[in-house]
Amino acid sequence: MHRYLTLLLRAAIAMVLLLGLFGQFVVIPGAAADEVAYFPPYAPLQVPYVTVAILGVACVQVALIAVWTLLGMVERDAIFDGRAFVRVDVVIGATVVATLLTAGVTVHLFVAEIPSPDDGMDLFAALGAAFVTTCAGTVFSMVLVLMRGLLRKATDLRTELSAVV
Repeated sequence: MHRYLTLLLRAAIAMVLLLGLFGQFVVIPGAAADEVAYFPPYAPLQVPYVTVAILGVACVQVALIAVWTLLGMVERDAIFDGRAFVRVDVVIGATVVATLLTAGVTVHLFVAEIPSPDDGMDLFAALGAAFVTTCAGTVFSMVLVLMRGLLRKATDLRTELSAVV
């Protein structure tokens, strides 16, 4: 991979990590507090939903840190090493955990009696967004597992070719 592209990707990862921290400590709690101030019946949901949102952002951060280390392995031409699978497994695990969090929110929104300030459309929009996010996370997890299998195959082929040469 080109060195400048790797540097650009690392800069983007660093920015997203910093934005995630800002979101975890400022945006998510602030938005939740604003919603509770606007509609007090949301107060019992504030802590659980803020916790889930912060954990979801943390899953993204963990995956990005693993991608950062994978970029280093690509630079050193060590991507076909067994240690790469640990990082790939971390990305898959973080994706699965984030997907399970959104699935939990989807189920909760579907079965719980959540008050709505107007006609209930906000609840339907939130349920739809949670469902779509869960589906997208599931598909992304499956793609990552497929890509891990391709990396395993490429690693095996490279090891076999090294033994022949």
